[in-house]
Amino acid sequence: MSMRDNYRTRAAEFHARAQMESDEMTRRQYESLAKQYSRLAERVDHAAADSDLRAIAAQNFKFK
Repeated sequence: MSMRDNYRTRAAEFHARAQMESDEMTRRQYESLAKQYSRLAERVDHAAADSDLRAIAAQNFKFK
């Protein structure tokens, strides 16, 4: 499982826990954790895209 998938899974787990939680304070904490893990997944996506672009640019530079 990739880091992105791991972060998205954790976000979904925390979101599900928040939905089942009756205590408002605990529910908010779970929602906060879900958002943080979602942001981590987005960062991994962006980092991977940036890395791919750099690799393509480096390869194109070598052939010129």
